[in-house]
Amino acid sequence: MALDQNDLNTIEKYALQNAVKYEAVPQGKAVMGKIMGICPHLRDRVPEVSAAIADITDRMCKETPAEWEARLNAMAPELLEELSVKKEPDKGLKPLPGAESGKVVMRFAPNPNGPPTVGSSRGMIVNSEYVKTYNGKFILRFDDTDPEQKRPMLEAYDWYVDDFKWLGVVPDQIVIASDRLDKYYEIAFQLIDLEKAYVCFCDGETFKGLKDKKQACPHRDTPAAVNRAHFEKMLSGGYEEREAVLRIKTDITHKDPAMRDWGAFRILKKSHPRLEVGSKYVVWPLLDFEGAIEDHLLKTTHIIRGKDLQDSEKRQKYIYDYLGWTYPKTMHWGRVRIEEFGKLSTSGIRASIEAGEYSGWDDPRLPTVRAIRRRGIQPEALRKFIVEMGVGETDVSISMNSLYAENRKFVDPVAHRMFFVEDPLEMTIDGLGDVVAKAPLHPNKHDAVREIKVNGKVLVTAEDKKEMSVGSKIRLKDLANVEITSLSPLCAKFLDNNAESAKKCKMKIIHWAPSDGVKVTVLGPEKTSVGIGERQILAERDKVVQFERFGFCRIDSVDGNNVVAYFAHK
Repeated sequence: MALDQNDLNTIEKYALQNAVKYEAVPQGKAVMGKIMGICPHLRDRVPEVSAAIADITDRMCKETPAEWEARLNAMAPELLEELSVKKEPDKGLKPLPGAESGKVVMRFAPNPNGPPTVGSSRGMIVNSEYVKTYNGKFILRFDDTDPEQKRPMLEAYDWYVDDFKWLGVVPDQIVIASDRLDKYYEIAFQLIDLEKAYVCFCDGETFKGLKDKKQACPHRDTPAAVNRAHFEKMLSGGYEEREAVLRIKTDITHKDPAMRDWGAFRILKKSHPRLEVGSKYVVWPLLDFEGAIEDHLLKTTHIIRGKDLQDSEKRQKYIYDYLGWTYPKTMHWGRVRIEEFGKLSTSGIRASIEAGEYSGWDDPRLPTVRAIRRRGIQPEALRKFIVEMGVGETDVSISMNSLYAENRKFVDPVAHRMFFVEDPLEMTIDGLGDVVAKAPLHPNKHDAVREIKVNGKVLVTAEDKKEMSVGSKIRLKDLANVEITSLSPLCAKFLDNNAESAKKCKMKIIHWAPSDGVKVTVLGPEKTSVGIGERQILAERDKVVQFERFGFCRIDSVDGNNVVAYFAHK
């Protein structure tokens, strides 16, 4: 049973509100979530609602943002007003507390077990923007001291540097933690001599039981000289994995068990993937220890970290207090969830790539920076998108549509327009003959045209054919006005090439491709599209173009008459 008109109007007006707000055709999931929330009577009719949303968004793809706003104003002016009066959250970056120009030192510290993602680019961009603002120093630090659970990828080190360059950022210093283990050992010995660290021989279960009861490990009060000997034996490989752990003394009765005598070093007899390191070390620092030491050695003044890492700061401050160091000023931010990608983790993506589910780290279905770069997202768009998100402790759920809206502002003024026909059907046009269509490369640059040779036949989409009937008149964009004379085979007769007469007769305007065009495969995050495009696409390699009535795409490769493009967005 079809939805009634009131329900269809409701779906349409909220789809329009979403489009006006984000300056992009909405994702079906976003509209569905809104409708299910305000129309509980439709929760048992998801298939019909989904079909209605698809019909509405398909229509919106053929309209401009100005047309969306005009329709919304006609249908539901209160929803348009709601957008204008709704309090906008503070955008941009707030001043750094206690920051002095020329004295700010900040770092971005990834584990290189995969390339940067759109989520992790937040740390790349925000830290670098702050340093630029305060004329400070920016450090890229690879926290690669876990050769087991988060084993680094050799390629990822270069991927981070490459993605930074793409973003227009060159770090002032690059530090690799696995090169600096001897420095961490020196600090460990200092803490041992101060009797603020000790070697624990309890197995994990035993220590947890003691810790939970607020009871000290039996090795906690071992003299410093003996602990020094134990740690030296750890470093020389005299103990096996899990046989000994160096712990930092804290308050064993602390109300938070996570604060009680936390582990600083453990034994891992695993080779590191970097040849410079290999099997040189068997004792590795845990992240809280390594990060604490590095932030001091690098003279970091300000840290931005996830609010879920506040315990790390509390643990690290024990070391700073013991050694008389000043802890950096810290800001916290909430987690970022990208609606279209759910809970994809770096380790999960890596496993899926190895299983053949994705073609690689730049597969268009993935949220990696490498993937969105290949799709044609511009670095300026990503930077603006991230900076406007700001720094706040509230968890953020974002849609890629917001990034697409920013990117559209950069690519729309320069992207050449091209014809590409998905699922092509041949149309024979009686009376057209051999002609050359002259279509503008860009709607705002009418003096720059591309010439498309036509031999009396063109290709149109199967979707457009569904709306044709014998006798109907349509305009083939930038080519001719025709009248359909047969649907099987698809034939038409040439009327004229007057665009003004098409407007007066309110003809439907469709795009097309020459029958001798090039094969184009478009790889996208949701589907792969195959069709025929005009030959001028061959000259657009590595550029972003707009396939008319389809979307913005980056031309990735050209092999003879075969083109592979990556879909960016509508």
